[in-house]
Amino acid sequence: MNDQIAALNNPVQEEELLAEYCRTRSLELRNMLVSKYLYIAEIIAKKFANRGVDFDDLYQVASLALIKALERYDIKKGYKFSSFATPTIVGEIKNYFRDRSRIIRLPRRESELIKKIENARAQLSNQYGRSPKPEEIASYLNITTEEVLEIMDSTYATTIASLDYFIDGDGETDLMSVVGTEEESYKLIEYKDFIKRVMDTMGELEQKIIYERFYKEKSQREIAEEIGVSQMYISRMERKIIDKFRRYLKKDG
Repeated sequence: MNDQIAALNNPVQEEELLAEYCRTRSLELRNMLVSKYLYIAEIIAKKFANRGVDFDDLYQVASLALIKALERYDIKKGYKFSSFATPTIVGEIKNYFRDRSRIIRLPRRESELIKKIENARAQLSNQYGRSPKPEEIASYLNITTEEVLEIMDSTYATTIASLDYFIDGDGETDLMSVVGTEEESYKLIEYKDFIKRVMDTMGELEQKIIYERFYKEKSQREIAEEIGVSQMYISRMERKIIDKFRRYLKKDG
């Protein structure tokens, strides 16, 4: 047990534990991995904060999505777990906002069926290279075409109008044009200020790794060869740097 906990701080052994979980589906190992990757849920939840929903609620949704992603993860497909989990968590949070925006609350079965239809639509769109027909979605989910059409109708009837909806008869003015928006440049200034403050606490080597890795988009191997160290050393330094950004982000949050 202690060996497994220690392994979570080692990138190579971490991959081995993920592979072991995919093979055994151990509940104990799953809980350890979830604890390790909870920072992903926290970061994503913070990005959706200040939109009328408490951060604690978003964090709970993101954490449950993280568990769902881990249960679906297959290391044999070659994806990094963080890359696999991120879109799953983002999708669940967006679904949460969508469900809250409904004027009429749908029964649980219909809400679950809506999610299945949306997932099926996404899968079939990738497969066919076009939007699937209702009968194709019905066949994919093993339900009737009438059920698909009814759910689609109920979705339209219970969803708030899109900001792209035209509010005049000439099709020239949409709802978005009369709704105030937050100035994005303010956020950009805040992000730059945050990065500068954290960078000022770092040494010359750490700053160089950040610049080469994230601004010039070089690989760890390229940076290691340029500096004259091992790729593993660069990997450890990168994790250390990201942890430092994470700690400062928590302080600001």
